[in-house]
Amino acid sequence: MDIWEANSMAAAYTPHVCTVQGQYRCNGTECGDGSNRYGGVCDKDGCDFNSYRMGNQSFFGQNKIVDTTKVFTVVTQFITSDNTDSGDLVAIRRHYVQNGQVIPNSATTLSGMDPYDSVTDQFCNAQKTLFGDKNDFEKKGGLKTMGQALDNGMVLVMSLWDDHTAYMLWLDSEYPTTAPPSQPGISRGPCATSSGRPSDVESKYPNSNVIFSNVRTGTIGSTFKL
Repeated sequence: MDIWEANSMAAAYTPHVCTVQGQYRCNGTECGDGSNRYGGVCDKDGCDFNSYRMGNQSFFGQNKIVDTTKVFTVVTQFITSDNTDSGDLVAIRRHYVQNGQVIPNSATTLSGMDPYDSVTDQFCNAQKTLFGDKNDFEKKGGLKTMGQALDNGMVLVMSLWDDHTAYMLWLDSEYPTTAPPSQPGISRGPCATSSGRPSDVESKYPNSNVIFSNVRTGTIGSTFKL
């Protein structure tokens, strides 16, 4: 579960599901590397919600609705079919808190999709269809399987990293770079396709840093105060 993939320009949250449960070390083709991307035990694409990619280019970023030049709180809520801890996972909801105000997640504005504002199986299916992406998320079990994995427990890992393979363009630029930016799903953020090279990032911004603080878990509505 990629609960928060972001920089100051773009953000996404992305569940990835696997056909195996618990800790598991893949070997060979089951790792889904290279041309066997969809043959592995886990869904590498996942089902991402990136506000910019979903049509709202003024929602998240510097001096935008969620202003990344200022401190803000990221809230992620896991909604089940019966609103209990034992129900099947049916939605992953996101909103933000900044300057004493709750900011609901943006809704999709792309032609051909309903205005979804959270990750659901319906959202994922509609997104994959519109973007022409392979729906490995559904094939490997969708949100129900994601919920089962969360029930087993996960370790929270926080990191600051750069990308030697795709230069983070999948997060904040146009990707794949071989497709026209006007094609739905290609434009993911405002950064140039020439950006994100690790040699540039590491030489020009050696002191890059981020502060993660007040990390909390709890029942819905209990983890933040206005």
